[in-house]
Amino acid sequence: MLSQKTRYTIRAFQHLADHWGKGQVQLADIAEAQNIPPKFLTVILSEMAREGLLISQRGRDGGYQLAISPIDISYGDLVRLTRGSLALVPCAARNAHEHCKNCLPESECRMRSLMLKVRDDTASILDRITLADPIALEPLFETEEAAQ
Repeated sequence: MLSQKTRYTIRAFQHLADHWGKGQVQLADIAEAQNIPPKFLTVILSEMAREGLLISQRGRDGGYQLAISPIDISYGDLVRLTRGSLALVPCAARNAHEHCKNCLPESECRMRSLMLKVRDDTASILDRITLADPIALEPLFETEEAAQ
């Protein structure tokens, strides 16, 4: 599962990508449009500005904007920056590998082999899709339709 921080980061970056080339976007506008708590969003956007992905400007006309083109920011980049890894288990992480506790030796673990395939396929998809790529909305599941 993606963390709440990762989901908020992706939604904020999608919003900023939608406003690419139109100047600064105020934090309050992002928070309201994306249903993100403003205090949490402040922390996220500050971290992303320190990573060099955002430009922030203080003051009455201030706000945030992408520091680089949406085509140069992949969803994989955002997940790695906020989550650290795309792997579902520590032993399948390519960049943050750790041995699993209470597990088989890695050379004997079929679950690790499976999770490496999942991680690699996930990385392939998330690294291929950028903020510039259109993402079509999917139809709701039946349980979601009933709830509305």
